[in-house]
Amino acid sequence: MRLDIPAPLKAEHDELHARLVRATQEPGVLGEAAREVARLLHPHFVKEEAFGLPPLGLLSEVARGALRSEMAEVLVMTRRIKAELPAMFAEHRQIASALEVLRREARRAGRADLEEFATALQRHAETEELVLYPAAVLLGEYLARVLEEEPVL
Repeated sequence: MRLDIPAPLKAEHDELHARLVRATQEPGVLGEAAREVARLLHPHFVKEEAFGLPPLGLLSEVARGALRSEMAEVLVMTRRIKAELPAMFAEHRQIASALEVLRREARRAGRADLEEFATALQRHAETEELVLYPAAVLLGEYLARVLEEEPVL
């Protein structure tokens, strides 16, 4: 079964990535700060797009009651995100520290655009922690129960 990240989330990830790529091309300490964010963020985004966000593509179907047995395939991903939550949160803390450096350097350089970008990226991480990751985990637990799999509890 093919699982796609919901289009708005994928578009947001792509936009954040594109903005970060542009920031890494800045000269001096501003570019160095952006490159550090990119170094930390890239492997994190890869994980999210591999197993953290694709299960969310089923949410609207499941909410409508359109359950199918092949949806059980998502349980591999939802179990993995649940198991890796502590590591994902630790990565977010590292990224947040690097974003604070970027935000500070952007402020010093008078680059409100990059300061706002750092804030937007931090807000995105908070949304993941408070909404997206928990939704993926709960989706998996719900599907495990209704599709008569072993609960993930």
